[in-house]
Amino acid sequence: MKSILQNEKKCYISGRTDCLEEHHIFGASNRKNSERHGLKVWLTHDWHNEPPNGAHHNKKTADFLHREGQKVFERVHGTREDFMRIFGRNYL
Repeated sequence: MKSILQNEKKCYISGRTDCLEEHHIFGASNRKNSERHGLKVWLTHDWHNEPPNGAHHNKKTADFLHREGQKVFERVHGTREDFMRIFGRNYL
């Protein structure tokens, strides 16, 4: 499934269009749920997987994306209870 957060292939944070990597907002055991529900965004390598700001290294960046993902999920797919049942917690 494609992203429910983006229609364009550009970094969700910076807007750049170079060095893009796909990021599943909810990873680990929820990676498949992210894929199934379109909770993924494009990030430049720096914002994805490089310290100090990359989503895989920086709690502030990861939390921002978690909140964004939950807001859009609730708008597109269902209720907060649906989100919490699938992803296990509330990020808002």
